[in-house]
Amino acid sequence: MTVALMWEARAVEGRGDELLAWVEKQDLAGRPLRREVLRAPQDRVLVITWWDAAYDAELPELPDPDGELVARTVHRWRFESMGVS
Repeated sequence: MTVALMWEARAVEGRGDELLAWVEKQDLAGRPLRREVLRAPQDRVLVITWWDAAYDAELPELPDPDGELVARTVHRWRFESMGVS
């Protein structure tokens, strides 16, 4: 089974580049099948990692950045892949 972990944070206004640099420096305790970093307006950064694991497996996740860098609580989601169509 493939599980995707999604991590999304919104930087304090004008600090999106800092948040992106912080994300890119973060190492995970394991190696995912794939890791993708995306950005969006309003200084938002999204990280998706794919793992060969059970849905409820304990997997390494990105930590919360320093509270001075983010405008709100980090959002996290977990999805089970249904395959590519």
